[in-house]
Amino acid sequence: MFTSTGSSGLYKAPLSKGLLLVPSALSLLLALLLPHCQRFFVYDLQAVKDDFQIWRLIGGRIICLDLKDTFCSSLLIYNFRIFERRYGSRKFASFLLGSWVLSALVDFVLVEAVWYFFGITAAGNLPSGFLAPVFALFVPFYCSIPRIQVAQILGPLSITNKTLIYILGLQLFTSGSYIWIVAISGLASGICYNSQVFRLHQVLCIPKWVAKFFSWTLEPIFSSAEPATEARIGMGATVDIQRQQRMELLDRQLMLSQFAQVRQQRPQVARLMEMGFSRGDALEALRASNNDLNVATNFLLQH
Repeated sequence: MFTSTGSSGLYKAPLSKGLLLVPSALSLLLALLLPHCQRFFVYDLQAVKDDFQIWRLIGGRIICLDLKDTFCSSLLIYNFRIFERRYGSRKFASFLLGSWVLSALVDFVLVEAVWYFFGITAAGNLPSGFLAPVFALFVPFYCSIPRIQVAQILGPLSITNKTLIYILGLQLFTSGSYIWIVAISGLASGICYNSQVFRLHQVLCIPKWVAKFFSWTLEPIFSSAEPATEARIGMGATVDIQRQQRMELLDRQLMLSQFAQVRQQRPQVARLMEMGFSRGDALEALRASNNDLNVATNFLLQH
């Protein structure tokens, strides 16, 4: 249904797991048990500007007060966990931190622009939660994840492995009146950080000592064990789907087998396993791709 990212679950993605569990649990706690405390987590730029309530830039941009936003953002974070596996937790956290900080500045600019040009006061109506970095992740998702056609509908229109992720993002985009401001600021910050303008990736990054500290303290809590038993590539729900997937796999292997077969390299297998793929799938992909790590990675991302 959603973009497959290798091994199921949250193996090699402790930060993604933490972002799924902690903010979601706090959001449910505030909605069900502590509704009177929600006022402390309202994202109110008007209060920041007039009353100098700087703490709202932190509390109001971490926990969602709308459970629909919590659900949609959690699904997106789960599907974007491939970037933590690919880049590592420190680089992934640096991207989230950079886009989170940049989007706060862009929020101010957009709110003032909306007031200046349209006379609309949006400063006190922005949605709360860790939403801007989630929208920012659509930038590397669009740029680096291969687009694989799944089905053809209505002539030129087609369904790809990325379609439902975009639909989920659109659902989040339309969940509130002013969430488009947060979405635009998230996309803008993601573009700036991903393109490395003004060396933002070097300024807004997680220091190594901080990464080591959290790897010793929090990573053991949120780390997940490697899946012991995992469905192999091409295991559909019905016999027909399995047959079709096996045929597609054989076609790809036939195309890739035109290259000379070489001995598998242990570092490449280890690299794919670090990204969250199982050893069996990594060996099969490397064998089919003539030991080309990039081709093998794209091959595994298609399933």
